[in-house]
Amino acid sequence: MKNINALLERSITTRELIFILAAVLCVSPLISPPVALLLGWGIAGFIGHPYLHLNHRLTRVLLQVSIVGLGFGMNAANAIKAGREGLLLTVLSIAATLLFGWLLGRWMKVDKHTSFLISAGTAICGGSAIAAVSPVIRAEEKQVSLALGTVFVLNSVALFVFPFVGRLLHLSQLQFGLWSAVAIHDTSSVVGAAGHFGSEALEVATTVKLARALWIIPVVVLAAFSFRSKGFRFSVPYFILLFIAAMLLNTYVPAVQRVSHYFTGVAQAGLTLTLFLIGSSLSPKVIRAMGWKPLLQGVLLWVAVAAVVLWAVVRFF
Repeated sequence: MKNINALLERSITTRELIFILAAVLCVSPLISPPVALLLGWGIAGFIGHPYLHLNHRLTRVLLQVSIVGLGFGMNAANAIKAGREGLLLTVLSIAATLLFGWLLGRWMKVDKHTSFLISAGTAICGGSAIAAVSPVIRAEEKQVSLALGTVFVLNSVALFVFPFVGRLLHLSQLQFGLWSAVAIHDTSSVVGAAGHFGSEALEVATTVKLARALWIIPVVVLAAFSFRSKGFRFSVPYFILLFIAAMLLNTYVPAVQRVSHYFTGVAQAGLTLTLFLIGSSLSPKVIRAMGWKPLLQGVLLWVAVAAVVLWAVVRFF
């Protein structure tokens, strides 16, 4: 009780006030996801994140709640169609990414734990995959930080590069949705890039990405076998089930359809805030501490995956 009273009585610092005002601005219609990310970078570079110890948990919860909210803006029939069309591309890309990442890591002599974490994050869903795999392979904190830092930096780049390339090549909504879902690491950046490209691209990208996230399960099993891990535990991503429930309600319950735009509006604001929080955690110190080999492996792997998937999407879709 004393700690709570002390916290309430403590005056807010200038740094905290700037951070809070920037966060509030990010949930307004004035700030787009890319701008929110840039604003976060600015906060990290000039004043630092005053609540960095809470950032990981907050971004994880906020992202999951926002994803569920997006489900209220989607149609189940369209989602099934998009998931079916992206299934083969998903399976092939995950297998190829893990194999190429392993070969690249060995060639560059990157620590095998860090290399596998980067490969798993690139293959499936970025930070979520890294968080699921790291305890299974008994990765050290530094190895996890290197992998997460690499993935978050590339996510930030993708948020700007993908919509630009998509418009430059005149990709359709379906093509861009598939490409971003497979080739961008984290769900937050997938949704940010696809939402910036178009509503249909957002629906395709979100559905394919969340279906792709379920492949964490076999990859965790593969990791346990490869690193001879015993007694590992895997937690079910329940927010995906809630996303499906929201989508079904929006598709088949007229009363929900009438208010669904409120849920999706809040979800979009939540995702913009998530990108701000991610950007504010990427301080220059964090980026410098990553080292060049893991970052180079992540860049080469990501560019190769993005290029091959882009070719496949343009060629077959």
